[in-house]
Amino acid sequence: MSVHKVTRFNQIVSAFLVVGDIAILNSLFGFSGCLLENYMDCSLFTHDIRLSMVLITLCYLVCSAGFGVVLADRVIRPDQIVRHIVKVLVAHCLLFVFALQVWDNHQYNLSGFFLLCYYPLATLLLIGFRLVFRSIIKAYRKSGRNTRCVVFVGCASNMEELFHQMTDDPTSGYRVLGYFDNEPAEGGACGVPYLGGVSDIVPYLQKHGAHYLYCCLPSKRSDEILPIVNYCENNFVRFYSVPNVRRYLKRRMVMELMGDVPVLSIRREPLSQIENRLLKRAFDLVFSLAVLCTLFPFIYIFVALVTKITSPGPVFFKQKRSGQNGKVFTCYKFRSMKVNGEADKLQATKDDPRKTRFGDFLRKSNIDEIPQFINVLMGDMSVVGPRPHMLKHTEEYSALIDKFMVRHWVKPGITGWAQVTGFRGETKLVAQMEGRVRKDIWYIENWTFLLDLFIIYKTLHNAICGDKKAY
Repeated sequence: MSVHKVTRFNQIVSAFLVVGDIAILNSLFGFSGCLLENYMDCSLFTHDIRLSMVLITLCYLVCSAGFGVVLADRVIRPDQIVRHIVKVLVAHCLLFVFALQVWDNHQYNLSGFFLLCYYPLATLLLIGFRLVFRSIIKAYRKSGRNTRCVVFVGCASNMEELFHQMTDDPTSGYRVLGYFDNEPAEGGACGVPYLGGVSDIVPYLQKHGAHYLYCCLPSKRSDEILPIVNYCENNFVRFYSVPNVRRYLKRRMVMELMGDVPVLSIRREPLSQIENRLLKRAFDLVFSLAVLCTLFPFIYIFVALVTKITSPGPVFFKQKRSGQNGKVFTCYKFRSMKVNGEADKLQATKDDPRKTRFGDFLRKSNIDEIPQFINVLMGDMSVVGPRPHMLKHTEEYSALIDKFMVRHWVKPGITGWAQVTGFRGETKLVAQMEGRVRKDIWYIENWTFLLDLFIIYKTLHNAICGDKKAY
């Protein structure tokens, strides 16, 4: 299939998906309006429902343009489709409600209950529509249609792995025509035909054509690479450079530009973007102030009275801990143990004799952590992030666990992804701390504001329902 035919096919698929999504959203909206009016004795709108459907369509077109259509991608997982639909509909909900408020001239009677019913149903319908259509496209490509022709330049081991990624799943629609190199590779390069030397690439493309060209030649051969790049740019062939880093890095990397110099970054960090840091800090300030100005005074009075009556010593426990970029800060907690000389050396255990009876309650209910909202307000901590460790443990585990210090690239949190996914409490084995570090790094690489809200919800849920690792 020619480049123009493949492009046209993908455009048709994208257009069909957008029209299908709009049809589903409007049909569900109209059906819901009729249901409310006929069976629940209330009207969704007191005027023409067609205007609201126009708003739904316009809002969807804006959101779709912002997030794109991922279904036409050659290699995509079902969970990526689901996440994409959720992102689009969350944005659509916010934009649609805003549009109604702007347009509001007392003709709308849209309730929060309706939105809570409409958008989950819309999400399920759109996900089902996308997954069914995706299976149809995969079957279509498996039959040999809508294929993309690929040629390789160079035959390093990473190109062999790329070949398998493209062709092991026949529904991806890739057809590797062969490879170019100065001489044929030993062993036949996984059965991929040898097409000639690097100087033969342009004549071959002029005669046979291709959609994609993947090149893994080293940069020192730039005199040979540049004519290939120029030909591809001028003849609708997508050129991709494959960095030869597979031997020591087998993970996703991010391309960045430092001036005009391309640089590969090992990991994507959403919180490296200023707008995300501002959003997270704004939420930290609002949330911590809300807690400190409402709940904290009453909790402090109660905890201080009981602590002073049941155990001699201060109300607060202060400890030096490792913060962002290794900065040491003073972490505040309600004291849950008897005053002892091992507080900065030993973790709390399940039946720790140092704990007081009231302190055991404080730890299980997470109330002992509430003073850390002072740390959040001061900027040393965040509401959500990797839990801070005492200095002794940071020193010990950084020597034992690879990438342990990566978790210190963001502010530590009162709660975190590791704590709500089974890695809370004592770490008797190094493997337990390794699991916690993996969870923390995953959080750093996949941060979103909605993820923070989910972690807060899970923390509150565990505090109310109980957590067997809370001690």
